[in-house]
This record gives sequence, C-alpha cells and structure tokens, in this order.
Amino acid sequence: MILNIYTILLVFQLQMTDVHIIPESIKNEVQVALSYYPELEHVPIEFKFKKNIKKSTMQARPKASSFFKSKKHRSYIVLISEKFKISDKEFLTKHIPSDILIGWIGHELGHIIDYRNRSNMNLIGFGVNYLFSHSHIVEAERAADTYAVQHGMADYILKTKDFILNHADITEKYKLRIKKYYLSPEEIMQLVEHDSE
Repeated sequence: MILNIYTILLVFQLQMTDVHIIPESIKNEVQVALSYYPELEHVPIEFKFKKNIKKSTMQARPKASSFFKSKKHRSYIVLISEKFKISDKEFLTKHIPSDILIGWIGHELGHIIDYRNRSNMNLIGFGVNYLFSHSHIVEAERAADTYAVQHGMADYILKTKDFILNHADITEKYKLRIKKYYLSPEEIMQLVEHDSE
C-alpha cells in the first residue's frame, strides 16, 4: 500500500506531542515540514510570528531560557516575519503559497538540526561568527539547505528558491543575498543525485 503525504501527515499529527507550539494559520505547513524531521518530534520548538526580522523572513535559534542546558535538553524558537516585502508592496507571510512556506520552514528546521549537533560553547562561537563573518553566514545557510535536502525536502527547497529568484517583483538586492549565501538550484540537484547513488 502506498502512503501519500496526507496519510503520513495524519500519522505524524497523531504522534505529535505538545512540544511544538504552532500558530493556527500555518499549522499545516509547519506539520508537513516537521514530518520530514522525525528526530525533532520530541524537541520543543515554538513557531512565532514577529513584526519584522532584519534582513530575513525567518530565523531559527535556541531559546535563551534553554541555552545553557545540555544540547539534548535545549528548546528552540523559529521567528517568522509577519510581512514579506516584494518590491514596494508588503504581503502577509502566512499568505505565501503553501509549498513555498513549507520549504522556508524546512530550511529553518535544517538550522535546528545543525544547532543540536553543537555544544553550548560552539553555539556561542557560531552566533558571534554569524554576526561578523560573511563566510560563516554562507557556511551556516548552506548547511541548513543541505540538511533540508538530505531530509527529503529538495522539491520544497527548489520551489522556494524558484519563487524568490524568478519572482519579477522581488528586489534584486534580496535575490543577490539568496544567491550569495544559499545553495543554488543546481547545487541542490547535485546533492539529490549524489544522495541517490
């Protein structure tokens, strides 16, 4: 019997604990993205809308209250900008097409996988480097993309990149940032081919 994504999602929802706090308006998209990361099933993650996130649409990080706990007991937050700016117009992020939102969330969950592998001291160094080193931003963002692709989310990540890079009204500045820091569609396809060998 072949299981479709909706059956898998239903099973995941039944197994899901109350450790994931998700706004109702994006619950389906978050649950689809989480279904690709079974190792996060019992990891406390809060998804929260924020008025504005500088230079970004979403941002994942450890919660301050759990920062000095062992990495096994950390909790995380994914901040989601309420608005997404395309050219001079602002749109509500929750109104972005579903597959695009799933890809974006999948990328952020890739960051959480990365953080879970780091000690507290390593995370402090990571945070400082992210603030001051462009090469470190490239490394971190490409790692998150790679984790998402390795977890089976390549189609969603590609759709998200296509949405950004080929949307006529998205500013060239934002497109250049995506090209500079993240995996290209070609690199994603190479990863998929490599993983299937």
